[in-house]
Amino acid sequence: MIVIFGLLSLYFFWNPEVDIFPKCPFYSLTGVYCPGCGSQRAAHQMLHGNFIEGLRHNYLIGVLGIILLYELFVFVANKFFNKRIYNLLHNSKITIGILILIIPF
Repeated sequence: MIVIFGLLSLYFFWNPEVDIFPKCPFYSLTGVYCPGCGSQRAAHQMLHGNFIEGLRHNYLIGVLGIILLYELFVFVANKFFNKRIYNLLHNSKITIGILILIIPF
């Protein structure tokens, strides 16, 4: 939890376009953008409330947000409300579907 808070504060206080952040190794080697390219800039913009600008840097950050909110919902419902909700993301077909969505991106 401390690591997540540390990363969020790092992306909040420092702009990833500055050279202290590492560049994408895949892009550096091939010149082709990977699905994660732009996610640091997107996280920085979204933490400042600029959601549209964040989505412009990387559209998959929206998919990540939906997945994280779903994971949080299932965790809270199962842990604190004694529900037994099956996490659909733990199904191999859903995982393959997400992978099929990411690869063409």
